[in-house]
Amino acid sequence: MAYSSKLLEQAVEQFNSLPGIGKKSALRMALFMLKQPMENVEKFASSILSLSKNICHCPQCNMIADSPLCPLCSDSRRNHSLICVVESARDVLSIENTGKYNGLYHVLEGIISPMDGVGPSDLPIKELEDRIVQGGVDEVILALSTSMEGETTSLFIYNRIKKYNIQVTTIARGIAFGDDLEYTDELSLAKSIENRQPFKNL
Repeated sequence: MAYSSKLLEQAVEQFNSLPGIGKKSALRMALFMLKQPMENVEKFASSILSLSKNICHCPQCNMIADSPLCPLCSDSRRNHSLICVVESARDVLSIENTGKYNGLYHVLEGIISPMDGVGPSDLPIKELEDRIVQGGVDEVILALSTSMEGETTSLFIYNRIKKYNIQVTTIARGIAFGDDLEYTDELSLAKSIENRQPFKNL
């Protein structure tokens, strides 16, 4: 595609670098921004820059937050004896939207995938084990995707924590094999959490 402006081309390239955004969509976004008042554009750019510079990862659960300890971990009304292990922050938001879960989380920010060069040591699995060793944890829910990589990660975590005197469960298989939590409707996700099963019985 030929551009009349190098600046426009650079903006399109940046939008195109976002997941799921093709060249045509990137061009529409760039042209849309050109039509916006300067204060809107500056607010948009400032929010992205602030996100990159100031975002924190909770030292306890690894969830993204505005302060060192995320609002979920610091909420005394939540069930701190229950930890749900998920792949990403998107999964936390998906589960929270169901309104059916009141425990804490442990965000891996990935799953074991040798093809992508991601091994167990690249994920905060030891940190999860440390939380269990500290005491107060009664149950760990493995709520990872039902892909081969997700199943491999769940099995690895289970083998690491089964020696502790806690219950290890997994979400019910109402979610089809290969599905990601973020694409699952809230009702199905809520039922899968409510009807979770002991991991070792699968």
